[in-house]
Parts: sequence; C-alpha cells; structure tokens
Amino acid sequence: MLIIRHAKSSWDHDGLADLFRPLSERGLRNASTMAERLKKMKVIPELLLTSPATRALNTALIMSRVWDLPPGALQIREEIYEAAPRDLDVVLQTVPDDVTRVALFGHNPTFTRFPNRFLKPPLDNLPTAGVVVITFDTEGWNDLDESRVVDTYVDYPKKKHKS
Repeated sequence: MLIIRHAKSSWDHDGLADLFRPLSERGLRNASTMAERLKKMKVIPELLLTSPATRALNTALIMSRVWDLPPGALQIREEIYEAAPRDLDVVLQTVPDDVTRVALFGHNPTFTRFPNRFLKPPLDNLPTAGVVVITFDTEGWNDLDESRVVDTYVDYPKKKHKS
C-alpha cells in the first residue's frame, strides 16, 4: 500500500475553493520526481484511488503517466477528500483482493495520521508529495493491522538519498 500526499499546491488564485487549488510548479516537478523514484525501486501500484481535489487528482495523474498505467487504474473516490483515518480503512476494504498494491492520494492531517498506525517511529508530518509504502503479510484488504506489517518505507522530495 502506498499513502501519497498530494504535491505542493498553488496559492496564487485568491478566492478559489480548496477543492480546486492546482499544483504549483514545484508540485508538478515533485510529483514526477517521486514517481520516478518509486519506479526505479519497482514500487508501482496497480490501482490508484484519489481524492477529487485538483491537487490530489493531478498528483495521481502525473504519477500514473510516469508509471505507464492504463486509464482504468485511476479512480476518483469522493470519500478521500476530508477523510478521517477510519474512512481510509473503509476505502481500502473495497479494493479487490487480487490487487496486490494500491496507492491512496489525499491530504493532511489524515495522510500523516493514517500511516502512523503502522510506522515506528511515527511521522510528525508527511510533506507534500511524500510517500509512505507499507507492505503487509495478508490475503486481503480487510486484514490490515499493525501485526501484519512486514516493511515500511518513507520518502519525500527533500529527503537526502545516497548517491
């Protein structure tokens, strides 16, 4: 499972509703950079579930293109926008069990709080375009709990990487 916070949004449009805020130039670059990093690691989801907010949807679209996923791999899920962590559990329970890797695209504070259930130590804040990858030993999306975590990985645009 990948938990991906939308990339940096633009605040250049006064009066624009939160739902419609676009990505900034930096956000566009960071979404692509993070997708390339995951592709290099061979961590590519089969299914992308995104908030309908423009900044989350565009982050998902950019990453989907980098990963060369078919259009049907991306689904807009209204309930991810303004979701609480328990709402993401409900969203994940709708994922077919034959899907082995899913990515959720959304917003803070939920996209920091939700993965913290599985992370040791927990994150203070998942930065924009930040990614949490959690691998579980389970047969389905109904069985996600702390005892089934096999591995975790956290990355974000400003994280230092070894050359």
